[in-house]
Amino acid sequence: MNDFNFGNYLCGLRRKAGLTQRALAQKLGVTDKAVSKWENGAAKPTTNLIRKLAEVFCVSIEEILYAKETKRSMQITKIVITGGPCAGKTTAMSWIQNFFTKLGYAVLFVPETATELISGGLAPWTCGTGVDFQKCLLQLQLEKERVFEQGAATMKADKVLIVCDRGALDNKAYMTELEFAMVASAVNSNEVELRDNYDAVFHLVTAAKGAEQFYTTANNAARTETPEQAAALDDKLIAAWTGHPHLRIVDNSSDFEDKLKRLVAEISVFLGEPAPCEIERKYLIAYPDIAWLEAQPNCQRVEIIQTYLKTDDGSETRVRQRGMDGHYIYSQTTKKTVSDMKRVEIERRLSKDEYLRCLMDADSACRPIRKTRYCLTYENQYFEIDLYPFWSDQAIIEIELREETQGIHFPEQLDILKEVTTDPAYKNVALARI
Repeated sequence: MNDFNFGNYLCGLRRKAGLTQRALAQKLGVTDKAVSKWENGAAKPTTNLIRKLAEVFCVSIEEILYAKETKRSMQITKIVITGGPCAGKTTAMSWIQNFFTKLGYAVLFVPETATELISGGLAPWTCGTGVDFQKCLLQLQLEKERVFEQGAATMKADKVLIVCDRGALDNKAYMTELEFAMVASAVNSNEVELRDNYDAVFHLVTAAKGAEQFYTTANNAARTETPEQAAALDDKLIAAWTGHPHLRIVDNSSDFEDKLKRLVAEISVFLGEPAPCEIERKYLIAYPDIAWLEAQPNCQRVEIIQTYLKTDDGSETRVRQRGMDGHYIYSQTTKKTVSDMKRVEIERRLSKDEYLRCLMDADSACRPIRKTRYCLTYENQYFEIDLYPFWSDQAIIEIELREETQGIHFPEQLDILKEVTTDPAYKNVALARI
């Protein structure tokens, strides 16, 4: 949930000066990617760079600092609705519009980019190569999202929900790992940044898996897949998004109307309507077979460092660095316990500079927790398996639920030792004090 106020301010200064992002970057001695992050709210410049910005735009340092530190009360949330072919996304958009408008949200929709391009004659089979098409698709996808984000920041609504009909990682399902890395590099980005740029991802399972009698290609000119191809593509899409911190999968275990009700409920829980609660269950497991985990197409490894901060109100606040291979995102989370399984949780994205400043308030009674997390989708559930460097025989598996009575189905390859949801000894803050 980014704050775009400073980004819009900087973008206005740059355009008024007649500079491109690349030209401004050259004047500052940074990359155009850094300028892009400032303008889309993903990061903010350091104090030294603020001085340079003031010189370039002939404004006072105080003016830029005020814009940098001022935060609007507006809440802008960007989510992805994805899924296999004939999953119900079009109807889902109508449900989302009606439900969340009643809750006071201004709901904006970013149209599906692939359908727009293919319907307009630009397709994998008309471009030079499939990778050429994917580069065009990703570039347009990101530009559309940027425009919606900038527009949202100018609105008078207190809460804005930007709903992307598919997101940047959907492209990965149509490419090899190397091809996707090439396409991401073409837009000066990487998989971690593209995936985690969204606040949450909701996957609707194709009708070809569990509701085959309703699968059709008649309602979308860009859809050409057979039911078998649709099911395979659905699996690839789930694998592509696995690793995102807030991925939820909505299957066909009920009729279509109830499927959409479950989708709306999942979004509501994430948004914190009526309250930002997290329902989580946690289990101690025997140390898992890493080779098996890494062989699963729907499993993604993530490296995490989280540090607990000093608080005066009894809440639990921590900051986190999350990512892989030198590419990270940063966040701050505050939690208060409601019941054994339910907690009020408020999370916000941080720039790297904000994250580093927060570390100055680290709780000296707790050491930073380093862990390797394996995000695993299994039977339309999303598990997080945490491996700690001080354990060689056991690990923790967690799952977030929509409701406390929701059933859980574990992979048979995992040896569940016991549930530790209510055991304070297995909370991360307690492990930090080992």
